[in-house]
Amino acid sequence: MKFALIGYGKMGKEIEQVIRDTAAGEVILKVTEETADTLTAQNLRQCDVAIEFTQPDAAVENIFRCLDAGVPVVVGTTGWFSRLEEVKAKCNECHGAVFYSPNFSIGVNIFWALSRKLAQLINIQPQYKIHITEIHHTEKKDAPSGTAVKTAEILLEELQRYKQWQLCDESALAAPDVIPVTALRQPQVPGTHTLTVSSGIDQITLTHEAKSRRGFAEGAVLAAKWLVGKKGVFEMKDMLHI
Repeated sequence: MKFALIGYGKMGKEIEQVIRDTAAGEVILKVTEETADTLTAQNLRQCDVAIEFTQPDAAVENIFRCLDAGVPVVVGTTGWFSRLEEVKAKCNECHGAVFYSPNFSIGVNIFWALSRKLAQLINIQPQYKIHITEIHHTEKKDAPSGTAVKTAEILLEELQRYKQWQLCDESALAAPDVIPVTALRQPQVPGTHTLTVSSGIDQITLTHEAKSRRGFAEGAVLAAKWLVGKKGVFEMKDMLHI
């Protein structure tokens, strides 16, 4: 397979290493901020699939360029999901393929499945309160992380007593129908997400801690290989059958 990497920062380099290590194919197009003018339809059409890890303000335009070129695209950038319906409409219009996820780690997707089951179990146990905490590196632009937001959205689907999530402050902690989300930024950490369910007498804690970026990169490459030949908008749950 021939890959395009749109964004060649730490994640882009890790993805390239996974492609080499697994003999998945070759990277024939690497787009950085300095080489943004190489992201053309002509160059994209030389590739079987594109993997996009850039910034929230650039992601949607990059997706559209891939769709216009007829190239399936895997999107690891977060912070753009308010425009998801636009992307879905564009994908349908172009009969293209988009695979997006707040997190490509298989472990995180298992964490989400466990979070959903836990929420279902405590839905009729009002004594339990929810708190989400996420820790990421200081270079991460969005807060809370897309993974934390996805976790909160899963909980809101299952817990009738909660109506919204909110970045943690005194009002979020005091409101009975708000899920507080604490976002911490620390140097040189791949990412940790913790769901805490606590009452006056006990506490349940579910944590996913990434040891490196490797898991995210491997998931993105798996998604790229899976996406080729398909049409539509997909998520990790489609590939993993979760």
